[in-house]
Amino acid sequence: MTRRLILSLTIVMAFLWLLAVGLGLVVMEEELAEIFDGTLQDTAERLVPLVVDDLEHRDPPGASPQQLQTGSSGGDREYLIYQVRDPSGRVLIRSHDAPEQAFDAPLKPGFSRTAKYQFYTATDDNRTIFVQVADAFENREEALREGAVALFLPLVLLIPVSGAAIWLVVRRLVRPVGELRQEIETKDGGNMEQIDSAMLPRELRPIAISVNRLMARLRTALEAEREFTSNSAHELRTPIAGALAQTQMLIAELKTDASRHRARQIEASLVRLGHLAEKLLQLSRAEAGIGMAGTQVDLGRVLDMVVTDFRRSMDEPERLVLHRAPGARLAGPFSEDAFAIVLRNLIENALVHGTRNTPVEIFLEEDGCLRIVNGADVMSDAQLASIRKRFSRGNTAAAGSGLGLSIVERLLSQMNGRLVLLSPASSRRDGFEARLELPNRA
Repeated sequence: MTRRLILSLTIVMAFLWLLAVGLGLVVMEEELAEIFDGTLQDTAERLVPLVVDDLEHRDPPGASPQQLQTGSSGGDREYLIYQVRDPSGRVLIRSHDAPEQAFDAPLKPGFSRTAKYQFYTATDDNRTIFVQVADAFENREEALREGAVALFLPLVLLIPVSGAAIWLVVRRLVRPVGELRQEIETKDGGNMEQIDSAMLPRELRPIAISVNRLMARLRTALEAEREFTSNSAHELRTPIAGALAQTQMLIAELKTDASRHRARQIEASLVRLGHLAEKLLQLSRAEAGIGMAGTQVDLGRVLDMVVTDFRRSMDEPERLVLHRAPGARLAGPFSEDAFAIVLRNLIENALVHGTRNTPVEIFLEEDGCLRIVNGADVMSDAQLASIRKRFSRGNTAAAGSGLGLSIVERLLSQMNGRLVLLSPASSRRDGFEARLELPNRA
């Protein structure tokens, strides 16, 4: 919009300048014509008494009048030429550059013209001589041409300078629009703060006020949604745990295999429901924006705690391997709880969806990069993009809700980090790698 506005204003300004110069040339042409015509008339009328006096004193008896001429024979060009003629049209006197043949102009006082000259004819009181002064049109065209050049040449510099001035003024005036756009771009589920409309120009304040009202309605809706999700997850955990305990007791009391099989199906469904409730609770906490903290935190300690917790609950704890580079540290103003949720989801995905009987390796590099690698078949770029979507699961028969990576990416966006998914894993021909990149401020 800014470029189009600057270009449009520059074009309009240049057009107006050219129009003004064009109109100025029209006026100049008329004024020059009046000046030249006035000069013709004044010259002719002043020459009449001089010529009469000159003819009375210079005309010798029997001399040929056509042989008498005035004017300089020097190299300077005469802008005005004249002829003195008698009533029969014979040339008595002429200026140096005037032709020997009589002008093609009538012998009557006043203006007349041909294709090449503008004439003015003056006569004495007795109409015995006629003085005809001629001005070539090329003189007028040359004066008009020089005037046009004098008017147009400054435009060559004036138009670019005016364009630069327009650019500076427009950029300065539309700067609040760009600032308002940037403020609106920052608004999402994690930033619903109102825009300060007091510092904006009067024309933009209604936009900011409308956006603030929309943000208020969205904030209310999101808070209600998060509260509902959180409360629902909390409320579901207790009855699900109770129903699961009752089902497990029922399985122990049942005698027939068919009844136990049905009871185990109920148990499996309750376990999946409990897992889903746990993920929904994590999602509600992620949507609430818990990623950052006010103090510096050693996330390496959180990593050790999460790995230890997983190993205690695993039948094969040796399957989970932690590799820490010498001197590697990961710290920053991040929430320990949020980082633990991220780790639990990534490690759980690796254990559940990775190839059975292959280790899940966790690498903490010297630069603070955290990599979680598990065995898996090679996935295409389309499959990697698909599993990032909420409630989307890859080509796997393992149980899951499809929320883990969505929770991880939501929390990482709050922590100014990112999740990189690679298949095959680094330095391998197969496998799957989840690379966690956080701004290491150790």
